[in-house]
Amino acid sequence: MEYVILAVVIAVVAIGAIAGLVVSGRRRQQLPPKSQAPVITAPKTPQEPQVGEEAAPPTEEPRRTVEEVPLPEAPEVEVEAPAEAEVAPAIEVPEPTAGRLVRLRSRLSRSQNSLGKGLLTLLSREHLDEDTWEEIEDTLLTADVGVAPTQELVERLRTRVKVLGTRTPDELRGLLREELVELVGEDSDRTVRSTKHEQGPAVVLVVGVNGVGKTTTTGKLARVLVADGRTVVLGAADTFRAAAADQLQTWGERVGARTVRGPEGGDPASIAFDAVKEGIAEGADTVLIDTAGRLHTKTGLMDELGKVKRVVEKHGPVDEVLLVLDATTGQNGLIQARVFAEVVDITGIVLTKLDGTAKGGIVVAVQRELGVPVKLIGLGEGADDLAPFEPGAFVDALIGD
Repeated sequence: MEYVILAVVIAVVAIGAIAGLVVSGRRRQQLPPKSQAPVITAPKTPQEPQVGEEAAPPTEEPRRTVEEVPLPEAPEVEVEAPAEAEVAPAIEVPEPTAGRLVRLRSRLSRSQNSLGKGLLTLLSREHLDEDTWEEIEDTLLTADVGVAPTQELVERLRTRVKVLGTRTPDELRGLLREELVELVGEDSDRTVRSTKHEQGPAVVLVVGVNGVGKTTTTGKLARVLVADGRTVVLGAADTFRAAAADQLQTWGERVGARTVRGPEGGDPASIAFDAVKEGIAEGADTVLIDTAGRLHTKTGLMDELGKVKRVVEKHGPVDEVLLVLDATTGQNGLIQARVFAEVVDITGIVLTKLDGTAKGGIVVAVQRELGVPVKLIGLGEGADDLAPFEPGAFVDALIGD
């Protein structure tokens, strides 16, 4: 019996020991591994000064006096030169307009071959038969004189040549000059109305299609008026063409004329209105308004031109409406003239590019078409190449000496 009890006690002790070992093993598996301490790498920069026993013995450094220490050089600073103030363009003094056409006669005489010289050559023939008179007619038509004026001139020449009989070169030149001056019209009033009146400054509208030189003509006309003692204000109402306002302002600055302008694409009528208002405030003699180049086939644009005129007339009457025509366009220029005359009352014509290959007969044709005189002609690219039209000087240039 004692042996049994002893065996049971030994078994219980053994079981308890085994259970303790199992539990201890499980606890060891569940414990996390010990974390390793982070490795800190010392910076490569100079170490911090140490204290106590770790401190290194001080090193002796050579010492310098204040006089021995060089001063740092001042950095070079580039100083920008002050920007030059914009210099206003020098105001030019245009040459007098009196006799300007005579001075430009050599340029105008380039049109002789198509009209004057051709007529003189034909009239100098010993026998003037029907074929010769037909050639004279063709010469006049080719020079863009027009059908009706050509027939009138030929009839008068035939009558006078028949009465004259023997014809010397001088007699023929005198005869032809008289008839051409009569055809051009010496008695027409060709004065540009640019004098200040009770209502304010004279207002001049410059109109025409694209490419005929309206802006340039407006600038040159300002020079003509300044040369004659007028004070001028320019209105840049051509807001459709890029840089038109800049171009006109440059012309104005050269003769001391102020330019009223607005934003590109703005309302032309509004700018024209402001220009006249400015002219009244400054007491100017003349306000020149450059209008947009308008294609005569676009009715809307032509209506806009009529609006400009109506708006300007709120200040007072428009004294001049000058139609600018390219003399080289011939009969096409007459079509343009008709359309513009329906929109605004044309009071005068400016013929540009009348030098070189231009045909002088257009002067007669356009006057007959509109019933208004040619008042100014352009004979070149120079600033002073716009001249008041003088019938006598014009005819003399055509037929030569």
